[in-house]
Amino acid sequence: MRHMAKAKKAPSGSSAHAKSSRHSQANSQRKKPLAPPHPAQRGGVEMVDPRVQAQLKLYDEALALFHQQKFARAKQELEKVLEGPSKELADRARMHVKIAEQRMKPSHEQNPRTAEDHYQRGVAMMNIGRWDDARESLLKARKAAPKADHIHYALATLDCLTGEADSAMANLKVAIELRPENRYHARNDEDFAFLQEDPRFTELLYPEKDGAAG
Repeated sequence: MRHMAKAKKAPSGSSAHAKSSRHSQANSQRKKPLAPPHPAQRGGVEMVDPRVQAQLKLYDEALALFHQQKFARAKQELEKVLEGPSKELADRARMHVKIAEQRMKPSHEQNPRTAEDHYQRGVAMMNIGRWDDARESLLKARKAAPKADHIHYALATLDCLTGEADSAMANLKVAIELRPENRYHARNDEDFAFLQEDPRFTELLYPEKDGAAG
């Protein structure tokens, strides 16, 4: 909140007018907001635009519903995220919308046949902690679609959850090579907390830091 100085009657005369003018100009300069030197960022998204802030809030709320397996409500919130200005957040939301739609299907429609079916089953198994089943499905998905970046990304997250650092790094590297946007997703993905202290993880996700250091 800005505090405005109480107005006073200016004395007559050109000298008083000039003094009042200088006082007004000084006030104007003092009230001018300073831009932050480094805009806050999350996953590569600059948090300056209030519309992006609102979009991110919706995305976080939708993800919370998604992880609670409230897929119908999560899908509704994710679709609102698609209308926001950030393309990156919209891309993430779109991916989760597809998964939510798959989870909402009747069980007889979830028998995996294609690479995407195996992927969806793998993610579902991962979410309930059935690591072996998740790995089996994701490996089948990768075999059927070796150039699908989201399958490699899912395997990387599974590796983190099961403590396989080397495999996680290898899968994440491929996922980023196939789709560079995955670098930004991984920066803000809590599933990769296991790798936070690994220098290889930092080098992979923040290559610009190496460039600046060199």
